[in-house]
Amino acid sequence: MKILHLDTNHPLLLEKLKTAGFVNVEDYTSSEVEIKRIIYQYEGIVIRSRFKIDAAFLEAATNLKFIARVGAGLESIDNDYAHAKGIQLISAPEGNRNAVGEHALGMLLSLFNKLNTADREIRQGQWNRESNRGIELDGKTVGIIGYGNMGKAFAKKLRGFQCRVICYDLLPLVGDSSATLVSLEQLQQEADVLSLHTPLTVRTDKMVNSTFIERFAKPFWLLNTARGRSVVTADLVSALRNGKILGAGLDVLEYEKTSFESLFDSEELPHALKELLTFDNVILSPHIAGWTIESKEKLAQVIADKIILNFKTFS
Repeated sequence: MKILHLDTNHPLLLEKLKTAGFVNVEDYTSSEVEIKRIIYQYEGIVIRSRFKIDAAFLEAATNLKFIARVGAGLESIDNDYAHAKGIQLISAPEGNRNAVGEHALGMLLSLFNKLNTADREIRQGQWNRESNRGIELDGKTVGIIGYGNMGKAFAKKLRGFQCRVICYDLLPLVGDSSATLVSLEQLQQEADVLSLHTPLTVRTDKMVNSTFIERFAKPFWLLNTARGRSVVTADLVSALRNGKILGAGLDVLEYEKTSFESLFDSEELPHALKELLTFDNVILSPHIAGWTIESKEKLAQVIADKIILNFKTFS
């Protein structure tokens, strides 16, 4: 079985597949149009987020048996069309869930203790103790929307703190010893912190808008390590300005490109994003929550194991 690798990954992935009898072909530079011309030659694709795999691309992939995305989400692939053609989709949320959980916790603690502003002020020669007085996670209620691999990993990290963790998910009975399953309405009534761990779907696209925010009974902190388009930036800015949102930790932003590789491709940034960048109570990172040294290897391991388990008989 010939597998076309479209993005670089940890070398473990290539090594394990080669040892299992697969033929690896690496092409990290050809355009999407060029790849489309040759894709019929391959039974498998391994990709991160180089480009979208749409119906037209899949139509050209006449011998394709699987697409493996070295990451958690599959929204860059036309799932319905792939399933209709009998193409199996493989992802690896198990590979970077721990990294995401730790990143979310780090953002929350940094926000609560004003570490970003305190650090910046000291570097500027300012010693402001009272204005940088923090708050404690102890006694707070953390609400998680999306209780899959990532949400569970974050909840597990919170178990060492004396805080209450509640979760909401479209799937029933997903609560566990780390978080209590509640309705969305109850979460909005009780949460001091909201952390998003949802895929990008029709339901989650622009989910956190002004209406959604106003339904929270009290001012809250927002964490988003999921997908940027789930939060309407202009509405977030308004809520930060009026105090409904006390602060935000954002690893993802509404204006990211599909490849997640850059936010600054255009010369003029959107007005809402420019405003967001002015808030001291906002911490930003460049879509790296699941992007650790350890997760790079874990993702490769998970993808290799799944390909070998499902397709070794074809190799």
